[in-house]
Amino acid sequence: MMVSAENDSRRAGTIWSLNLDETTPVITPLVTATFRRAGPETAPALAAAMGNAEPEEVCKRFDTGRRCYTAWVDGELAAYGWVSFDEELIGELSLRLRLLPGEAYIWDCATVPGFRQNHLFSALLVYMVRELRAEPLCRVWIGANLENIASQRGIARAGFRRVADLVVARVIALRMVWVQSWPGVPDSLVAEARRAFLGDRDEVWQSVLSSAQPTSVR
Repeated sequence: MMVSAENDSRRAGTIWSLNLDETTPVITPLVTATFRRAGPETAPALAAAMGNAEPEEVCKRFDTGRRCYTAWVDGELAAYGWVSFDEELIGELSLRLRLLPGEAYIWDCATVPGFRQNHLFSALLVYMVRELRAEPLCRVWIGANLENIASQRGIARAGFRRVADLVVARVIALRMVWVQSWPGVPDSLVAEARRAFLGDRDEVWQSVLSSAQPTSVR
């Protein structure tokens, strides 16, 4: 079955990491921006920027310990990114990322359409990493959909290292997800990615019908 799966496989997402003792580049966005950690009072603005969210949903994220960091341009919310510290659902792949103490996961990041192509995403990531360095943390993970080339460029620009790809294959009514290492990445780091994203398993089998959920790998 593995051979059949690999013949029908596709890369669905990329996994990146950054150790917080590593230096990050200085990125100056092409527009004047202010970066800050958001609170529940920004829920209406965040919900509007997220497009399909309600303020109540945003508040629930804050209530469960998730954080949001934002970029503002001329008083308007221009970009945002969320951070989790224990576990998070990776949308359409139906994977539950589980973090060890000292790890953080950046997810659901976006730049409002009118502010794109100004390096706000990568500048926001650098700001988030700088803020997280003040915490007792050692590593940050982030993922991106494979087709989202702009996000991947922004992640790389911010100093993250591409560790592996999440590969998906469908076999009849089942779907298999596994981690495929990126060239030159130490086996130990790939093993950490597998532990976080797959729970130390070599692959995860899922029911196709039960795994159709919105994506949060960005």
